Amino acid sequence: MKNPKTTPPLRWAGGKQRLLPALIPHIPRTGRLIEPFVGAGSVFLNSGQRDIVINDLNRDLVSMYEMLRDAPGDYINGACALFADSMHSQHAYLDVRRKFNSSTDLRERAMLLLYLNKFNFNGLFRVNRNGEYNVPYGHPKTPPAFPEPQLLAMAERLKSATILHGDFRVPMAMAATGDVVYCDPPYADATLGVSSFVSYTSTGFTTNDQIDLATLARDACARGATVILSNHDTKWVRDLYAGMELHSVDVRRSIAANAARRKPAGELIAVLRPRPPK
Repeated sequence: MKNPKTTPPLRWAGGKQRLLPALIPHIPRTGRLIEPFVGAGSVFLNSGQRDIVINDLNRDLVSMYEMLRDAPGDYINGACALFADSMHSQHAYLDVRRKFNSSTDLRERAMLLLYLNKFNFNGLFRVNRNGEYNVPYGHPKTPPAFPEPQLLAMAERLKSATILHGDFRVPMAMAATGDVVYCDPPYADATLGVSSFVSYTSTGFTTNDQIDLATLARDACARGATVILSNHDTKWVRDLYAGMELHSVDVRRSIAANAARRKPAGELIAVLRPRPPK
C-alpha cells in the first residue's frame, strides 16, 4: 500500500500515520466507523467516505474537532493568527501555554492547542495531576507552517460526524451489526517496569481499562461489529487478546527524547470479525 495521502493537522504521540499501511487493509471499507480513542484522526481521515463516530477523553481535542465541523472558518482564522513571525520563540510559547492553562473558553483553548502542538516538544499532549498542560517548548529549527490544507481536509471529513467527549465505554456500547470499530487505547506497558506514555489526561489509562476494553470489543463483535485494536506486542497483550486474529508490525517510535532510541517497536493489530449469519 502506498503512503496515505491525507495527514492530520496535529502531531500526536502514539499517532497512527506510520502504522496506517499495515492497519488500513484490516479495516472494512464499508459500514459506520467508530473510534473511541480518535487522537489525531489519521484513521478516519484515511478510511474512505462513510459515517463516523469519534470520541476522545481529551476535551480540548474534541473542542477542536467540533469547531472544525461547526465553524471551520472561525477556527482557521483564529488559529492562523498564532502562527505570526512574532510567535516563533520560547517566550511566546510559554505565554500561550499560560493562557491555555488559565482559559475556561473551550473555543479559545481549541485554537491555542494547535499552536502548542506545533511548537512543543515532539507533539506531546501531557498534563499534570492538576490537569495543567506542561509540555516544554520544542525549539524547532524551522518554524512550523500553519497546516491550513490539513485543517480544510479534516473539516470536510467532519461535516456529518458524530463527535463525543468522554469514556471509551460509551461509543463501544454503540457498536452494532455492520459497524467497524477501531480502538487505539493508550498502550499497555511495553516492558515490565517501564511505563508507556499514558498522560494524555490527568487520570491515565489503567490495566483494568485495558481489560474492560478487550471485553467490550468481544461484546461488540458478538453484536455484529468488526473490531480492530492496536497495542504493544507483548505476552500480556497477546494473552488479553487471545482468540483474536493477531498481526505483529514493527514501527519506529516517535516520542523518545533521544533520536537514536527511536527504534522499531513491536506493535500488535488485533482483529475481531463477526460470524457470518447461518
